[in-house]
Amino acid sequence: MSDRTITSEHLSGYREALRAAERSVSTLESYIRYAHEFAIWLDQRELTHQAAADWKNTLTEGLLAASTINCKIAAANGLLSYLGRPDCRLRPVRRQRQLFRDERRELTREEYGRLVRAARDEKDERMALVMETICATGIRVSELKFITLERVGVGTARISLKGKIRIIMVPSRLRSKLLRYASRQGIRGGELFLSDSGRSLSRKQIWAHMKALSL
Repeated sequence: MSDRTITSEHLSGYREALRAAERSVSTLESYIRYAHEFAIWLDQRELTHQAAADWKNTLTEGLLAASTINCKIAAANGLLSYLGRPDCRLRPVRRQRQLFRDERRELTREEYGRLVRAARDEKDERMALVMETICATGIRVSELKFITLERVGVGTARISLKGKIRIIMVPSRLRSKLLRYASRQGIRGGELFLSDSGRSLSRKQIWAHMKALSL
């Protein structure tokens, strides 16, 4: 079979091929899901090795773990073999030893300490306090937006995500540091951790800073 793009019929045929190969249900579903992601990204464009390589680049530019990227590549490669397009198959990414892979991997206190020291060495007070806040409160990177001047002032932060609300304590020592930081930065209300342009720091920006500090 040789095709210039990926259609829903191809995905259905790929599913049946995986079933015939007696793949487990979990493997089958993940492969089809990742193959579907690849097809959506391709968006009816011509299927070439360069197009596949561009898709791989979008994966590696994000915050996905190497293991996740390689699962997606394996699924796409299986589809490409099914389509009779081995010329478009991709090499898996190399796994490198990293301080952390993604937000789901909880850092140790020692690792946070290393990041804080690295940020201090770089004279990056904002990132040093971001690290201290995450470590001291147990919040996730995506929850930093709830650390506002108003909430720090009362010593608690209200985290509201996916319909769930929880209250976390801001330790007194951290609270003092954050209030001094807000004063020096001229922050009179709202989020404490903002970009240089005054916008909310995105999760991608924060993790990019954290990874840079870990090198």
